[in-house]
Amino acid sequence: MLQVKVGTLNLRNPLILASGILDESGETMLRIAKNGAGGIVTKSIGIKEREGYENPVVYEFPGHMGLLNAIGLANPGIENYGEEIRIAKKGGVPIIGSIFGSNEDEFAYLGKKMEEYGADAIELNLSCPHAKGYGMEIGIDTELVERIVKKVKREVKIPVWAKLTPNTSNIVDIAKSAENADALVVINTVKGLAIDIDARMPVLSNIYGGYSGKCIKPIGVRAVYDIRREMDIPILGVGGVENYRDVIEYMMAGANAVEIGTAIRYKGINVFEEIAKNMESWMKENGFENAEELVGIVQRR
Repeated sequence: MLQVKVGTLNLRNPLILASGILDESGETMLRIAKNGAGGIVTKSIGIKEREGYENPVVYEFPGHMGLLNAIGLANPGIENYGEEIRIAKKGGVPIIGSIFGSNEDEFAYLGKKMEEYGADAIELNLSCPHAKGYGMEIGIDTELVERIVKKVKREVKIPVWAKLTPNTSNIVDIAKSAENADALVVINTVKGLAIDIDARMPVLSNIYGGYSGKCIKPIGVRAVYDIRREMDIPILGVGGVENYRDVIEYMMAGANAVEIGTAIRYKGINVFEEIAKNMESWMKENGFENAEELVGIVQRR
């Protein structure tokens, strides 16, 4: 009932671990797979090992209002990541290798390495809001996005997903520049800033961070809706997914599947099994035989 396809990739359910949450090591990704995820996106990996920013790098807003983070794309480097992919694949679900670079050649090299390691698809991080020279700074340049997507597509045989930034005046234009991708991942975190009024300084060492959690869900749903209205391309909805109703909302707006991240902070890794169970019950009660029937319902009204 919950099986879906994202392009040519088959998923046992539409619930995918988002990049940056419990996905740096193969062992933690394997745990997530065993606890019900339909797919897993790795931590974003670059050409070289990167330490990231100094602490504090994560701030949790009171009242379950989400997280502000500026990790700084800390990662072990692509040459040190092959074993993690090998371990993660023991979980029996698709592994999507997230990569970041500063130009199309770096993205192409990283994509080929991920394919060599056994990744089932690649997610291009074109949207990190807090790493200078990477992510969002690249992702708002439509010409560069188009070149990166085309270059990676030429170099690899596995599917290529493009993760888009919400920090732009027109996400549909960005989406169209990535139309050669096999799927679009919508959205990454929203660029934000929080200040400790007692310390009289920003709460993060980097000042700016990426805001995630339930409060950004309407932004993500709107972005999915707008892109689906203009484009016939597989879409992964991301941002604020915490329960089965959130998943269904994203899918009705036009997403083929969703990615889940910050919810793990509040609900633990069992969130995938919980959502899948409740989603299946809702579908049975409402006369749906498979999850793909949900996709884009509001677009057809």
